[in-house]
Amino acid sequence: MNVKTIVVFCCALAATALPVAAAGSKPNILVIVADDMGYTDCGVQGCKDVATPNIDSLAKNGVRFTNGYVSGCVCSPSRVGIVTGRYQQRTGHDANPHGKTGLDLKEATMAQRMKAAGYATGIMGKWHLGEEKEQMPPSRGFDEFYGILPHGIGAERKGGAVQVWRGFDKAETPTDHTVKFGEEAEAFIERHKSGPWYLYLPFTAVHAPHVAPESYVKKFAHIEDKGRRHLCAMISVMDDRIGTVLAKLRELKLEENTLIFFISDNGGPSSRAVHNGPLHGGKWTVWEGGIRVPFMVQWKGRIAPGRVLDTPVIQLDFLPTALAAASVNTQPEWKIDGVNLLPLLEGKTDKLQRDALFWRFGVQFAVRQGDWKLVKASRDMQPALFNVTADIGEKSDLAAQQPEKVKQLQALWDSWNAQNIPPRWDDQRWNGLEEKATNKQLKKGKSKKGKKQSQT
Repeated sequence: MNVKTIVVFCCALAATALPVAAAGSKPNILVIVADDMGYTDCGVQGCKDVATPNIDSLAKNGVRFTNGYVSGCVCSPSRVGIVTGRYQQRTGHDANPHGKTGLDLKEATMAQRMKAAGYATGIMGKWHLGEEKEQMPPSRGFDEFYGILPHGIGAERKGGAVQVWRGFDKAETPTDHTVKFGEEAEAFIERHKSGPWYLYLPFTAVHAPHVAPESYVKKFAHIEDKGRRHLCAMISVMDDRIGTVLAKLRELKLEENTLIFFISDNGGPSSRAVHNGPLHGGKWTVWEGGIRVPFMVQWKGRIAPGRVLDTPVIQLDFLPTALAAASVNTQPEWKIDGVNLLPLLEGKTDKLQRDALFWRFGVQFAVRQGDWKLVKASRDMQPALFNVTADIGEKSDLAAQQPEKVKQLQALWDSWNAQNIPPRWDDQRWNGLEEKATNKQLKKGKSKKGKKQSQT
C-alpha cells in the first residue's frame, strides 16, 4: 500500500467515523462569494496583515482546495457558472453585461433547481446577471432578494448611489453594504430555520471602492499604503459578517446540517492593494491570478475537518454537489458541466471523473489537464505551456520543448469550444491588461456585427 493509498484510506475512515446527523434529511445550502478577493488575502491562504478567523474556520472545519478555480476571470461570467453549473460560454456570456444583456433566460438557475427540490431560496448581495425585471432574482427562482443588480456599489449611475432592491421594490441605501448583507442573511436563516433552504450570499466586498466603517479603518492605521489599509478593513468587515452568519447557524443548531461553499468570484485585480501571492496576473486575465481563487467547503458531520486537497475543482461543481447532497439526480438534459464533489469531500475517492478545465474570455483562452496548462492571454500572444504544479507562477513557458503537449491541449480546447456559441457582446478588456495599445485598436476596430451583438 503506497502513501497516496494510505491517505485516501485514512480520509475515508475519518469520514465514516463522523456523526451523520444530516443523513436522511435535506441539508441547507449556503454559498458565500467574496468579490475580487486576492488568492492570498485570507489567513489560511497566507495573509499576514489582516486576520480572517471566520473564513479560516471553514477550512479548519472542512476542506480547502489549493487548486480551486472559477470559470470566469471577471464578475458576471463567473456568476453564471455559480448559478447554473454550466460554462458561461455555452450561452456566449463571456463578459460583464451592459444595457439589457444578462443571463440567458433559457438557463435554469441553482435557485430554480433547489426550489424544485423543496427548498426556500434567497440571495442577499450582488446579482450582476441582468437588470430587467425578467432578469432579476425574483424572476429567476429566488423567493427572497435583498441587494444590488450591477457590478458593485461604485457602479456609475445617474443620481448617486447604486439602487438597492428588496424583491422588485426599491430599498434604502444601507450605511454599509457588507454589514447589511450579512444581517439580511442571518434574518433569512432565522425565518427558514425549519429548512431546507438555499442561500446565496455574494458580498460586494472586496470590490472597489474599498470602504468600511471608520472603526475598521482605524484598526489598520499602521498600514502605510492607503489602498491596502482600506482593503484590509473591508476584508475584516466581511470576515466578521461571515462569522455572525456562522454563529446564527450554531445558535439554531443548523451547522451540522448545512453545506457551505466559499470562494472569490475571480482573482484579485492587479494592484498593490490586492495580494495574489505567487500567482501571475489578475482579474481580466486567464493567467492563474485571474482564475485561481480561495476555495473552501464545510459540512460538519459529513466532511472530515482540516483537509487540504490539490485536486483541481471549479465553481461549476457547486450545483451538482448541492443537488447530490439533497438527493436530487442531475438529469442528462440539463447538460451540467460541474461534477459532484461529495465523494472527494467525504474521502471516498482522491480524484474526480473529469479530464480538463476550460476558459474563454473573448480573445483569451486556457485549458488545464492534470499538471499542464495551455494559455493565450492576449490577442497577439502565442499559446504558452506551463506545468502549473511545478510552476505556479507561470514563469517558464515550455511550449518549445513540448510541442506535442501544446498540440494535444489545443485540440482539447478546440473540441470544447466547438460546443459553445460566440460571445454575445464585446468587452474592450478582453485583450489583457498588458496590451493597452492593442485595446485601443480593438475599440476602434469594432465590427458592425460586434456592435449589433452588444445590444442582445
